[in-house]
Amino acid sequence: MNIKINMQNTTNQYGWLSILLHWLVAFTVIGLFALGYWMVDLDYYNPWNKQGPDLHKSIGILLFFVMVFRLIWRSVQLKPKALKTHSETEKKLGHLVHLFFYTALFVLMICGYLISTADGRAIEVFQLISIVSFGELFTNQEDLAGAVHKYLAYLLMSFVVLHALAALKHHFIDKDNTLTRMLGYQRLNIK
Repeated sequence: MNIKINMQNTTNQYGWLSILLHWLVAFTVIGLFALGYWMVDLDYYNPWNKQGPDLHKSIGILLFFVMVFRLIWRSVQLKPKALKTHSETEKKLGHLVHLFFYTALFVLMICGYLISTADGRAIEVFQLISIVSFGELFTNQEDLAGAVHKYLAYLLMSFVVLHALAALKHHFIDKDNTLTRMLGYQRLNIK
């Protein structure tokens, strides 16, 4: 196993910052989905009825800034070449899935902002900073943005599952370095 990783990407390997951003976003998105799924059924008297949404919003705002940084970082970095074991179809599907992930995440975060600020109140991020509200920008903003947020979150999670299954397929069936490159090492004597 070769474990030397640079900060920046190379044509063969993701750098440690790209790897860190990938896993930070992945675990944050899964955590936000789990929190959102759990908190929608809380009754009014549950103390988490206020704390859950506040935590969800705060983490969502931070994720937005991480995603902006991730897009900038991605645009200035080399992209490791696809492995020779990847078919043209897999390459195209991989590109489309990543495009979907970025688009869906930004739409989810914008919808979350629209839901949270429709009443004119700012979003308090861990009581440290306030994200200004523009109020209700269109009729039924909270309900429409809420519906998009909910159904897009479910769609995103289904793509996350497919993405994870594809990585496992590459690792265990194709026995290539697709997964290990995003874990920070290369398996030796493997395609």
